[in-house]
Amino acid sequence: MSETLAARAQATLHDWVQSESLRKHCHAVADSMKHFAQLRGEDADLWEAVGLLHDMDYERHPIAVAGVGDPGSPETGRSLPPGSATPATAGHPFVGVAWLRQSGWSEEVCRAILSHADYSGISRETPLEKTLYAVDELSSFVVAVALVRPTKSIHDVDVRAVKKKMKDKAFARAVNRDDIIRGAEHLEMPLDDVIAQVIDALKGDAERLGIVGAS
Repeated sequence: MSETLAARAQATLHDWVQSESLRKHCHAVADSMKHFAQLRGEDADLWEAVGLLHDMDYERHPIAVAGVGDPGSPETGRSLPPGSATPATAGHPFVGVAWLRQSGWSEEVCRAILSHADYSGISRETPLEKTLYAVDELSSFVVAVALVRPTKSIHDVDVRAVKKKMKDKAFARAVNRDDIIRGAEHLEMPLDDVIAQVIDALKGDAERLGIVGAS
């Protein structure tokens, strides 16, 4: 039996990322991606792989520098002069995508990863791309909500608890609430429904994510 894309992606993630928190974030996003793929009758293996890979280069190359286009992308195709609105290949997610292309990953995967960064210049067109954007920030936010529950369990998190914490600007302040709202709009789903589906997705991987609750 051939190796699944998700298994290949997980091996790549663990090669590139040593931070346990960043690994957990990627796994949480992958859980959500797989869940939405199954709901929509899409390729769950592919969608899970994209979730695992989307931040693979963030630990090593967190910052993109303006001035250079993505040389391997059909959308840009060449370097641009300093001052261009197109970000550089010197940071996330361009470094990871360049490596993925060289390693034989499909353009579907690479384009989806590029599109989750607003500054990449790559618009989100497909269900895969729109879903990655929708669940990226939200998946980690739901994990954070679970960790502050008295039980530290995802099983004690509901939509109401998540939305209450979204209003608390001091909580998980690095998470952009506008991105979460915009992501649901991209999916043409009520925000409450997207949150509920992400909660369900994470329940199945609670032990790895550290949100199974106190024993």
